[in-house]
Amino acid sequence: MYEDYYGFTEKPFSLTPDPKYLFKSASHASAFELLQYAVRRREGFVVITGDIGTGKTTLCRALLEQIDRRTFTALVLNPFLAEEDLLRLILQEFGVVSREEIKRGYLTRVSKAQLIETLNEFLLSLQSIGAQALLIVDEAQNLPMQVLEQIRILSNLETEKEKLLQIILVGQSNLKDLLRRPELRQLDQRVAIRYDLKPLTAEETASYVQHRLSVAGGGAAVTFTAKALARVHRSTAGIPRLINLLCDRALLAAYSTHATKIAPQFVRSAAQSLELEHPRRTLRMWVRERFAGFAAGLTLAAVLAGAAAMWHYREYAVLLMQFVANRQ
Repeated sequence: MYEDYYGFTEKPFSLTPDPKYLFKSASHASAFELLQYAVRRREGFVVITGDIGTGKTTLCRALLEQIDRRTFTALVLNPFLAEEDLLRLILQEFGVVSREEIKRGYLTRVSKAQLIETLNEFLLSLQSIGAQALLIVDEAQNLPMQVLEQIRILSNLETEKEKLLQIILVGQSNLKDLLRRPELRQLDQRVAIRYDLKPLTAEETASYVQHRLSVAGGGAAVTFTAKALARVHRSTAGIPRLINLLCDRALLAAYSTHATKIAPQFVRSAAQSLELEHPRRTLRMWVRERFAGFAAGLTLAAVLAGAAAMWHYREYAVLLMQFVANRQ
């Protein structure tokens, strides 16, 4: 629809994790550099976390594109696997067996111990050609405990000098809590590098939008105004996936009126249709908005200071809401 009108070669705000669209914000650039460092140094376990939609999968795919030919890679996107299925998938990803062989039932009756031995033999064979192996597990917060333990066991595959398998676990923020559980203490202690991806700042959000427009080929045909970009950030809190959803819908709204500048009203309309809420306001912001029209004789500072001395926070919040209801 709007792609042809604005001259895009493809959808600029697609939700697919295309590595060419990776925007290296301060946080994403640091994470990317750490991942490259870890792979070069064979640092063992690496854990990358971040809220939903912060670009973890895109980051991983961008890393895989930068991997040299001496590094064999396996990317596991489906964490809901039994231990044996995980091992078969890893062998498939490394090219030890083909997808067709797996479909035909090859390795079906092979025991877990035999699967691990097959993987170990493959990893040892890489040593003779100066190669290494990298395993990336996405959505790792959903891995069952026994599978996480199996991954820990895989990290035991090593020679006297180095690890045979580099492992990167990627997941949502609760992966950090999962790894702190007592039964996973051995795995947690092996993590050499940890990094938590952050949302984009307001300035980074503006640059991110322009970056995606340019990569898609339509950076000169349509632009977002500064106020529209500020509203994009307020509505999405800097989460890339939400930015993509919102900007795609805003472009569609602008296309319907043949506009070439995305004004705040297009973003506001898109945010309403997507039911995107603004980030949670602080109590001070809420009081300022509520009391702006009728706080004669009482300053905000006096209200907050007096109430804080007399009531606990929860009781004060209830009192405030009752007061506002009575005055409206």
